[in-house]
Amino acid sequence: METFESFLTIGLGHYLTVSVILFCLGVLGLLTRRNLIVVYMSLELMLNAANLALVAFSYFNKSLDGQVVVMLVVTIAAAEVAVGLALIVSLARKKLPVWVNDLNKLKY
Repeated sequence: METFESFLTIGLGHYLTVSVILFCLGVLGLLTRRNLIVVYMSLELMLNAANLALVAFSYFNKSLDGQVVVMLVVTIAAAEVAVGLALIVSLARKKLPVWVNDLNKLKY
């Protein structure tokens, strides 16, 4: 018979379920929204979902490999946000709305 404490333990499946839900919400936001800020938030949500899965695998396998990869992903995400915010600032300086469709106006 299972005890009450066994219901309180959080396993790898719980972490992966949350990670899949977060990743799907990020994909949904990426595909349905047109505002650049929401698109970047959706991308960050997807990257953080992948980070959660990597850290969970790393923890349950008693290895630091996943955490090293997470540090690499966080670094790449920071660079991605810097480039994205530079594009948004460039649009704002030209007095354009920050919509995905208006990115092609940056060529002129």
